[in-house]
Amino acid sequence: MTGAVAAVPGVAGHVLGVDSGGSGLRVALAPAGAGGQTLTWSSPVPVTIGGRGIDARSLLGSVLPAADGLLREAGARGCVAVCVGAAGMAMLGDDLRAVLPAALRDALGTDHLALASDAVTAYAGALGQRPGVVVAAGTGLVALGTDLSAGSGWRRADGWGHLLGDCGGGAWIGRAGLEAALRAYDGRAEGSPALLARAEAVFGPAPGLPGLLYPRPDRPAVLASFAPEVGRLAPGDPVAAGILRAAARHIAAAAAAACPAPAADVALTGGLFGLGEQLITPLRNELRLQIPRARQVTAEGDPLVGAMTLAMALARNDLRLPVDDTLLRVVC
Repeated sequence: MTGAVAAVPGVAGHVLGVDSGGSGLRVALAPAGAGGQTLTWSSPVPVTIGGRGIDARSLLGSVLPAADGLLREAGARGCVAVCVGAAGMAMLGDDLRAVLPAALRDALGTDHLALASDAVTAYAGALGQRPGVVVAAGTGLVALGTDLSAGSGWRRADGWGHLLGDCGGGAWIGRAGLEAALRAYDGRAEGSPALLARAEAVFGPAPGLPGLLYPRPDRPAVLASFAPEVGRLAPGDPVAAGILRAAARHIAAAAAAACPAPAADVALTGGLFGLGEQLITPLRNELRLQIPRARQVTAEGDPLVGAMTLAMALARNDLRLPVDDTLLRVVC
């Protein structure tokens, strides 16, 4: 868990934060009051997505045993507040919203529950409860902003998934790299022999790529797994470098669309930015071009820190971020 969450003097009990994403599941438990240690648990196995979207029983099957173990380790009996942040909550969270409130109340004794999109927990982790815009980028990509004024709500851009959007995200970059590899295989213009060689080293012969990718339920993650290869080749391959420049334009455009004010803070969070300066340098330039008055700031913490920040805010009755039915639902 990157970053720190301040405990709340005078508030008794423990709070629980959950971060469920495409790369797995993480859970944290901390005292709501002053002092005490934050305990964490993680699994690389992501929650199942079924016919009703994110499967609530799959999530509970991992979270409840993890929470029970953390509570026993802490010598605690329940939680005064819980925040569950999940990738896809906005579009695929119907089952979570229907099942989790009663299940978590019965199992953990909590009366204060927040169900949040991972974009919201990324925002809260990066900026806390202050106004601005956050771009959360990993396999996918979404930008979220708010000015915290009364009735303003959230400004959201992209986050439409790898088939319809997430432009500039990991799956987008990986797919663009594989497209350039296949152009080189065909002998078409704008192909990259270097990307073709890496694609075949990673996935096998180029003609087998469609059969490998199309049937897989984890296709976005598989595409995103090729994004680091694009990053590694970018210093010496103009096609790979061009893909990252295009990604930077898309990322900055999402930030500009979600930015609540010309001079707002803008923070970047997520594993995609581990690609390094080959992406970060053109992105900084694009942000200066597209939102020139915005202040580029460092993210304070990650989405698990954001989930804990929201749970702490519920515990002290001080939640200031916008509440709605899809991005951030509060059940008290």
